[in-house]
Amino acid sequence: MKRPLASLALLMALLANPVLAAVELKGVKFPDTYQLDNQALVLNGAGIRVKVIVNVYAASLYLPHKGSSLDEALNQPGPKSVQAVMLRDVTADDFVSAMIKGFKANNSEAVVARHLPQLQELGALMASVGMAHKGTVVKIDYLPKTGTRITVDGKQQGPEVAGEEFYQSLLRIWLGPKPVDSGLKAALLGAP
Repeated sequence: MKRPLASLALLMALLANPVLAAVELKGVKFPDTYQLDNQALVLNGAGIRVKVIVNVYAASLYLPHKGSSLDEALNQPGPKSVQAVMLRDVTADDFVSAMIKGFKANNSEAVVARHLPQLQELGALMASVGMAHKGTVVKIDYLPKTGTRITVDGKQQGPEVAGEEFYQSLLRIWLGPKPVDSGLKAALLGAP
């Protein structure tokens, strides 16, 4: 009789204290935490970028603490990460073009002008990758001491791009008032 009571007590404890769960979308698994800059970030949300009817990539957002709005995501101090796993082949030109379009749509002209050199630098880094094949993993990480770091399949692409405001401006591509995909925005911000 002790064993069923112990199992029930364990179950009750788990229900009272929910554990973050990993997410799987279209065969892509995003763990519940991501270690970056000596800090464990939590999976804030994950979703699929859909263009017309085509699944382009699965994406996730990792933050120091859960946030359900743009302001909560942007204003958290510490490292952050957006990760995308390609669900189809995408040319670097298409990826960079979509990024620049999203950047301009979600930031003021002054912010775009201020960060044009960094945006061009980022575009050049992504263009050097060439084709992102299905399964390619792109991570856009923010490290407070060094800036925005881009890795493709675990390999860093060029040097970090300095500035927290630049990374916040990049996050607006997915989380801003005119996101690349409103369903993806809701998913990244943890909507069920």
